[in-house]
Amino acid sequence: MAATMASTTTIAGLATSSLSPAKRTTLSSGFIRSPVANRNPLKQNLTSGGRVTCSFQRDWLRKDLNVIGFGLIGWLAPSSVPIINGNSLTGLFFNSIGEELAHFPTPPAIASSFWLWLITWHLGLFITLTFGQIGFKGRTESYFDK
Repeated sequence: MAATMASTTTIAGLATSSLSPAKRTTLSSGFIRSPVANRNPLKQNLTSGGRVTCSFQRDWLRKDLNVIGFGLIGWLAPSSVPIINGNSLTGLFFNSIGEELAHFPTPPAIASSFWLWLITWHLGLFITLTFGQIGFKGRTESYFDK
């Protein structure tokens, strides 16, 4: 009984529609192009025989593990020299990490010296890695010989 009742019952608005199919209207104007456009802008007919040319290299990062290794060593060596009241920047940063981990669930306070050492240490590391990438790749690809 329930099966026959479920199969014969229709809910108004779901089974039938009183709306007619929407008509597509195309608007035309003298100010816009024709309504037919190329579907893929990369396949337009250009002067180069239909090919899109780009001078941007696909491997723009050109990562090299030598740069990462030498850059890390190149930053750790000078940042480990004890010049800040007998302490090094790396030592102060790592000590502040230990101090903050001592009260782990509580995050570091805004006035904590941890933030100063974190930003300074990482800014120096990223600058060293950036200049290392420029210098290493510039030398291997002979940018500086020109």
